[in-house]
Amino acid sequence: MSYIYENSNTKSFYNMAWIAFAISFAGMAVGIFYTPVDFGLKGFLAMTYFFSVTSCFTVAKVVRDKHESDRIINKIESAKTEKFLNKYGDPVNAT
Repeated sequence: MSYIYENSNTKSFYNMAWIAFAISFAGMAVGIFYTPVDFGLKGFLAMTYFFSVTSCFTVAKVVRDKHESDRIINKIESAKTEKFLNKYGDPVNAT
């Protein structure tokens, strides 16, 4: 029987991740605002930065969803294998 390790982050790690995100997002926004370039370039920089942030969230979600899907498929396959071994016996461990 296989066991699936459930990864559970602590509340402080969760809070640290969001605080780091907020600080970096605010820092970049302030940096773009105070950069001595024209308004069009600032708009372009802000747009591309926002797009990269939303893309990172999307990639993280897709990777997590794929991992969870693979876990479910592996769990189903393990259950099928165990059912088969229980029904027909395990020749490796037979006495």
